[in-house]
Amino acid sequence: MKFAIALLAGPQDPAARSALMFAEAVLAGGHQISRLFFYRDAVHLASTLGVQPQDECDLARRWKAFINDNGLDAVVCIAAALRRGILDAAEADRWERPVANTGEPWVLSGLGQWVDALQTADRAVTFGT
Repeated sequence: MKFAIALLAGPQDPAARSALMFAEAVLAGGHQISRLFFYRDAVHLASTLGVQPQDECDLARRWKAFINDNGLDAVVCIAAALRRGILDAAEADRWERPVANTGEPWVLSGLGQWVDALQTADRAVTFGT
């Protein structure tokens, strides 16, 4: 079964951890993830600038490792990202900002990527509000 997973919750929200655990279980169960789509505050998970205290789980790092380890398609909503100051190198250049704070494996793209994922998935699951 193919899953499309959308995450709307930021790194501090329990839904972000639940989504990661669900995604891990999907793959462990022999299913596929057609796309991960990060929207609203979930775009903060793609930032390289967040620092967590040593005694807390670094969800951004865990998400990145999970995506890399499994070769998953991780799309960050470009509109939500720009509003929150999350930029890749191309957007930093475009908007004349001094630094990019995201990159591989994250891809900034539009909401159409979520719609596309829905067309190929058997199930769509959303975490957060």
